Amino acid sequence: MAVVTFLGLGVMGAPMARHLAGKGHDLRVYNRTAARAEAWVAAHGGSAHATPRGAAEGAAFVMACVGNDDDLRAVCLGPDGAFAGMAPGAVFVDHTTVSARVTRELHGVAAAQGIGFVDAPVSGGQAGAENGVLSVMCGGDEAPYAAAEPVIAVYARICRRLGDSGSGQMAKMMNQIAIAGLVQGLAEAMAFGQKAGLDGAAVVEVISQGAAGSWQMANRHKTMLEDRFDFGFAVDWMRKDLGICLDAAREIGARLPVTALVDQFYGDVQAMGGGRWDTSSLMRRLNGPRD
Repeated sequence: MAVVTFLGLGVMGAPMARHLAGKGHDLRVYNRTAARAEAWVAAHGGSAHATPRGAAEGAAFVMACVGNDDDLRAVCLGPDGAFAGMAPGAVFVDHTTVSARVTRELHGVAAAQGIGFVDAPVSGGQAGAENGVLSVMCGGDEAPYAAAEPVIAVYARICRRLGDSGSGQMAKMMNQIAIAGLVQGLAEAMAFGQKAGLDGAAVVEVISQGAAGSWQMANRHKTMLEDRFDFGFAVDWMRKDLGICLDAAREIGARLPVTALVDQFYGDVQAMGGGRWDTSSLMRRLNGPRD
């Protein structure tokens, strides 16, 4: 069992850290809101620390799941950052969805200190984190990945190294691009069925067994038909992710016309007050606000 640090105990990080503690790892945790870290320790053991550096000292692996590029830099760099407390040979694993640019920047800083850095964004949402069945897309050097993979496997259904630093983040962008168009198509189909007077649940039972079937259809059609969007991955976070995708597309010369359009649609949802609604709330945009 290893000494493992977890930075960021939000809806994803808290259950991921819980799985690690359940496997007997010595957990050291940090959260920007200290009370959350203290509550986590009270429930699951380990120790809470006031700074990322304090949490990272003596750890073989430091895992992070924070908000965005700036949050990741804040927990990594500076006198109180995790890198300042990590010894050569330790491995930093970043589960945050961030830009490949910041990933490569931090990989370079870590390498100069003899620290391994693996970008490892995840897919599967809160339910995947709670149940320990996340899909993990990794980039970075082979040796740090090989060392970290058994630790990541505690909360992963599948974990793969896909290339050099930044490759995991680029793969996560592919994931979000695919989801954006799929959810819009599902929203349009569900709204169309309602206008046509069909029993949406009955139709989904049939079409989900054919080529139209998807995780989104299986897990979101019921709440979409009930006009409930108060759970799951929030629109605000999806727009952050799609912004990363669109920025990267401009850098590499890729064309993302549908992604750009769906990003605008999510902007409409935000204007409706739905920034914290689930991403399937694209259907609310089609049907209009409830009376």
